[in-house]
Amino acid sequence: MKVIRTRSEMRRIVKEAQAAGRTVGLVPTMGFFHEGHLELMRRASECDVVVVSLFVNPTQFGEGEDLSDYPRDFERDCEMAENVGVDYIFAPEPEEMYPEGFATGITVEKMSDMMCGAFRPGHFSGVATVVAKLFNIMPADRAYFGRKDAQQLAIIKAMARDLDFDMEIIGVPTVREDDGLAMSSRNTYLDAEEREAATVLHRALESAVAMVENGERDPEVLRSVVSATIESEPLAHLEYVDICDNIYLRPTAELEGEILIALAVRIGRARLIDNVILRIE
Repeated sequence: MKVIRTRSEMRRIVKEAQAAGRTVGLVPTMGFFHEGHLELMRRASECDVVVVSLFVNPTQFGEGEDLSDYPRDFERDCEMAENVGVDYIFAPEPEEMYPEGFATGITVEKMSDMMCGAFRPGHFSGVATVVAKLFNIMPADRAYFGRKDAQQLAIIKAMARDLDFDMEIIGVPTVREDDGLAMSSRNTYLDAEEREAATVLHRALESAVAMVENGERDPEVLRSVVSATIESEPLAHLEYVDICDNIYLRPTAELEGEILIALAVRIGRARLIDNVILRIE
């Protein structure tokens, strides 16, 4: 495995691989890998060349957020990526990605203003901009993203569709701990008591799934039950529960088609997100 630091070298490597008829899979990350990241890399191994970007993107962090505290362990990440067959790590410095005079951003309207976007203004513009840059630097055949970040995945799919990126965007199912907690780099912020409390996210979503399986079709009833389950945990502070379609993130009055139930909860200094996707005839 080789670590690449510059845009020009990374672009050359991808172009040469594709010119030789090899497919390229891209896994964008901010590092501090866990099993969820590794599953993305394993899925990407269906391509001939696997590239992982490792870049803690400053433009998607708002004022007072955890940019300086975000967990980092570059050597550990490299070892883990190499062990699952990654060919290249693209790890640029911020000055490489955002040189002096950088003044362009991308915003996917409406989809970026709801859910997490309502609590993190500008976050998804930062995400869309850096992902667009990665897609241009590394015009891979396929790019892999976790479904845990469901709003981010929907926004990236919309951006790729609207701006004609010739790349297949693949969502990979959420990887969970044995007790159901979705794996996240920010789980390291939780102490033992908070870690136990965090299981309430998955329990709340599972309660909604059970209700749908038993015939419930009223989104407001589901939202009320999920909210009450979260609020029953004293350490959990609910930000939102949203129920919408899983393509355009439009609120839905009836449960039909592919439905996303997503939530965000603060526990201690960790902001945790999770979701479930339901396919309802």
